[in-house]
Amino acid sequence: MSVAETSPRRVSRRLALLAPAAGLAAIALADPAAAGGGKTAEAAKVHYRRQVVGEVDVFYREAGPKDAPVILLLHGFPTSGHMFRDLIPHLAGRYRVIAPDLPGFGQTKAPPRGQFDYTFDNLAKVVDGFTQALGLSRYAIYVFDYGAPTGFRLAAAHPERVTAIITQNGNAYEEGLSSVWAPLRTYWADPSPAHRAAVRALLTPEMTRRHYLDGADPDLVSPDSYELDIAYLARPGQDEIQLDLFYDYRTNVASYPTWQAYFRQHKPPILAAWGDKDIFFLPPGAKAFKRDQPEAEVRFLDTGHFALETHSAEIGALIVDFLERTASKAR
Repeated sequence: MSVAETSPRRVSRRLALLAPAAGLAAIALADPAAAGGGKTAEAAKVHYRRQVVGEVDVFYREAGPKDAPVILLLHGFPTSGHMFRDLIPHLAGRYRVIAPDLPGFGQTKAPPRGQFDYTFDNLAKVVDGFTQALGLSRYAIYVFDYGAPTGFRLAAAHPERVTAIITQNGNAYEEGLSSVWAPLRTYWADPSPAHRAAVRALLTPEMTRRHYLDGADPDLVSPDSYELDIAYLARPGQDEIQLDLFYDYRTNVASYPTWQAYFRQHKPPILAAWGDKDIFFLPPGAKAFKRDQPEAEVRFLDTGHFALETHSAEIGALIVDFLERTASKAR
């Protein structure tokens, strides 16, 4: 390439030509506030708060204007609201973003096993009470992994509250379940001590690392994320809580027809943003949303289960664009 070809004028011209093709994701990468409507950095500050709901002291993250439309972020296994740390700045300039830690996870304090039943029905009840305590009457939900059965329970029970659904590797269809679920299916059919012991392998540090690294570019995944989850799982009593939730997951699969009926009847705007190399929830599970909600939008990302670790800017841009276009349908 000659010196003339790399002159400032030619470089500027080339950048100008490339800019339109870069799209929302490039804007978000360059300036998170731009993806959130160009609001001030003040709005994007994250506040760390607590809200008592019955016996549970819910820890949550909150950012964005108090009077803005709400997005409720529901995390999955084995993490916490920490998983949204990179996404929140892309949304908080335009939305009020709230990310609670579910009972049994993160910094939320719940009674020990035996005094509190760690089931998905109870997770949904706590989140329901949490939204009511905060006065949230209308909100979009971002659901991921365990956040999906929690959020779908909430949406099916209170369809008037949910303005839109963003599901990032949050499953509601049998075809989304990979072969990795085989030991869990055996456990569901026969919760014997032997089968319970067998699924403990899903709680090992190595398996937690696989949640993050399989299918993802490892150079883009912060080790702090999975090491934090490993530390949370190592707390006394956590293994038995998680094994209880593993067993109760069978109720989620049994509820798939109910949630699918909700999608068909109420037609909530749905964006499925899916890491297409997820070892747990397969791409057919994302495509299946269109069967019950034909207007659902499906976007695949070249990554694994924890797509936000590598694609937070792209997902943030997709969400802003999606919610802006579908806001009128949710009124």
